Amino acid sequence: MYNRLVEGLFETKALRISPEDKPFWYTSGKLGPFYINTHFLYGSEEKATNLLKIIDDGKSDSKTLHQTLFKEIMSNYENDAIFHSLINDMVSYIKDNIDMREISYISGGERRDWFFSMPVAELLKIKHITIFKDLSMAVCQGGELCDENALKNVSGSKVLHIADLITEASSYERAWVPAIKYLGAEISHSLVVIDRNQGGKELLEKLNVKSHALCGIDYKLFVKALELGCINKAQYAMVNEYLENPDGAMKNFIKTHPGFLEGELNSDEKTAQRAKLCIEKGFYN
Repeated sequence: MYNRLVEGLFETKALRISPEDKPFWYTSGKLGPFYINTHFLYGSEEKATNLLKIIDDGKSDSKTLHQTLFKEIMSNYENDAIFHSLINDMVSYIKDNIDMREISYISGGERRDWFFSMPVAELLKIKHITIFKDLSMAVCQGGELCDENALKNVSGSKVLHIADLITEASSYERAWVPAIKYLGAEISHSLVVIDRNQGGKELLEKLNVKSHALCGIDYKLFVKALELGCINKAQYAMVNEYLENPDGAMKNFIKTHPGFLEGELNSDEKTAQRAKLCIEKGFYN
C-alpha cells in the first residue's frame, strides 16, 4: 500500500520535488523543495481541476451537486487505476484501524475532502455528511440527499472525518469539529491521505479526535521515493536538510548559490514578487 501511494504521488504530480538547484517559491516569500497537491491523486491535475469546477458551478443546488459529484467520482473510481487503488487502500486502512461499529457517519469538508470522503462512504455503505465552508450541512447516501430530518438524526453519533491533507488542523478547529458538534455529534476519528507533520495531529488530540494518515511528509517517505527512483540523490539530500531545519536549509542554499536571488528578481513577475518579499522580510539574512 505504501509503495503504491508513493508512486501515485509522483506519477500524478501530487507531490513535486524541485531540482536541487532551484527550490520552489511559496506564497509566503519563503523557499522550499516540495509542493503538495493531494487532490491530484484523483488521477491528474486536469481531472482534479475539472472536479473542483463542477463543485464550484453546482453549489447553488445541493441536490444536483450531490448527484453530479457522486456520478463523477464513482465513474473515476471505476476507471482511474491510481484513484481506485487509493480509495481501496483508505477503506482497508479504516477496516484495520478503526472500529466502525462505533462510527455512524463519514464527513468531508468543502471542497477537496469530498474527492475522498464520498467514495469511501459509498464503499463502506455509510451515510455521508457534506460540510460546506459556510458550515451548512447535508446528509447523503449513494449520491442522493436524505430527507429533511437527516441532520437531526445525527445527534449522539460518532463521525469519521476524511480529508486529503492535514497541516496544522486549522480547518478542523475552526470549522469541521464545531459543525459536527452543532449537530450534537462528535468527530472521533480523522483519516487523511497525507499528514504534513506540522502540528495537526497534536491539535486533533487536544480536540479529542484520533488522527490517522496513510502517509506523512517525513524521512520515510523520501527514502522510499529514492528507492523507487522518483527522486535523485541530490534531491533527497536537499529534502532531508529541509526537513531537519527548513529556514536553515534554505539560508544555506542562498549562501551557496550567490547568484540565485538576483536571477529570481529578474525572472517572471510572480517569481520576482516572491523574491522581493523574501528580501523585504529578511527570511534568510
